[in-house]
Amino acid sequence: MTRKQAQSINILMADDDEDDRLLTVDALKESRVLNTLFCVEDGVELLEFLRHEGKYSDAEKYPRPSLILLDLNMPRKDGREALQELKNDPKLRSIPVVILTTSKEEEDMLRGYDLGCASYITKPVNFEGLVDLMRALGRYWIEFVELPHE
Repeated sequence: MTRKQAQSINILMADDDEDDRLLTVDALKESRVLNTLFCVEDGVELLEFLRHEGKYSDAEKYPRPSLILLDLNMPRKDGREALQELKNDPKLRSIPVVILTTSKEEEDMLRGYDLGCASYITKPVNFEGLVDLMRALGRYWIEFVELPHE
């Protein structure tokens, strides 16, 4: 069996921690994963991005992501609420969501899978771990998984 040709995908990260967003950008560069990363700060912005509302109304500038990296603990609308809303929307539910959070709570993990996340990952504690994680995520989601187009 041969691997498919690596291709660039659009990744949307929802995380309220600016340091985590910047570290993820750096880790993706360091891991040499081919992609375009967009970032939003909470669940409200995530859904606006996905629905092309407000400042995200330009679908060319803010394309539908192939993958969402979702933090759980965010202001306004947390990741749990956003995930539930996303997976209840017929136009959005096919987008794979990877929960990437500091929460190690069994309840959060079970609820995440119940709501339809593809994976639940606890954030690494250091930059090297984050680079390794981004490399593994990139290989898996870009080289191996068949993602739907729109």
